[in-house]
Amino acid sequence: SQYSAVDTNPLSVYIMQPIWNKIIKIVPLWIAPNLLTFSGFVMILVNYFLISFYDWDYTASGTSPGLVPTWVWLFSAFTTFCAYALDSIDGKHARRTQSSTPLGELFDHGLDSWATSIFVLSFFSVCSCDNGKTGVSVYTMYIYLSIVLFNFMCSHWEKYNTGVLFLPWGYDISQVVLIAAYLLTGAVGVEVWQKPFLFGYYITDALVILLIGFSLFLSFPQTLYNIHRAHLKKTLKNDSLYEGLLPLVSPLLLFILLTVWVVLSPGNILAKQPRLFLWMVGVAFSNVICKMIICQMSSTRPELFHWFLFPLALVVYAAISGLLGWMEEAVLAVYTALVTAAHVHYGVCVGRQLSEHLNIYIFSLKKRVQE
Repeated sequence: SQYSAVDTNPLSVYIMQPIWNKIIKIVPLWIAPNLLTFSGFVMILVNYFLISFYDWDYTASGTSPGLVPTWVWLFSAFTTFCAYALDSIDGKHARRTQSSTPLGELFDHGLDSWATSIFVLSFFSVCSCDNGKTGVSVYTMYIYLSIVLFNFMCSHWEKYNTGVLFLPWGYDISQVVLIAAYLLTGAVGVEVWQKPFLFGYYITDALVILLIGFSLFLSFPQTLYNIHRAHLKKTLKNDSLYEGLLPLVSPLLLFILLTVWVVLSPGNILAKQPRLFLWMVGVAFSNVICKMIICQMSSTRPELFHWFLFPLALVVYAAISGLLGWMEEAVLAVYTALVTAAHVHYGVCVGRQLSEHLNIYIFSLKKRVQE
């Protein structure tokens, strides 16, 4: 199937695309596009772990300002820009080197599905946990992350049904806002986020409201409209409502289970281990979305229940019924390690199978010798 995407965002079309077209000229033709995609992802990871090292419990811009050195914020701005650039030029570079493959598309969108949550989790260090006055609470963080992932899911659910990826406006805007926020934090210090700027509201409040507004009033209606239009034009991939909604079952169940755990946890798990919990949310979600992307690309039916849901349901039941007691955090750590390992393993396996099937190397443009 031919890859098709539509980008109507003025920020992207008029400002960013010309920049990418300049940057791409300096990329050597022997570099594989997947290498660009992957190095961008590695930069996001390095940045995330660096911030985690300085601010494990999300208090750097709240109760303990000055924990994170200025260079870390500037490094964050730099890595975010690089990842954004690499993610934007990988497709162009693939067309330039005549090496566009389904593996490249999956690699790009699969890593994006994981990177999305990592961007958000890194940015939380700027907003920080609540210290009574400023910062956002861990619950706001959870809602915030869920909305961002919901948006990502909508784009790919739409592509599952229409075959066209309508690039969400929020992506370019969010990347530019992230970079600006890191630069500002580096230049002025985290205190800048702790001054009320309008009617006693903080800038971070405004960002949260913006995000929710953008997704619920821009992205989601757009998705429904695009699917409706495809329905009228008779270009929908699935005729029945059941088939069309099928890929949403697992992500929605995942969200319900996680929310039940957050709300009913006797040991207040999210407040105790925000990093672990939110990381686990991002990874589990990414794997569920990757399966949706693969089903869309291969025109196969997604399974109704993703296997992550079964151990999660057990863990959540054991936690909220009080069975786990003081072991709740340890069990979260084990489950997080399990889903992370499973997700990486899945990615490696799919990558290897596809590269063998397409007879290419993942990270090199050299031709494979037929065995």
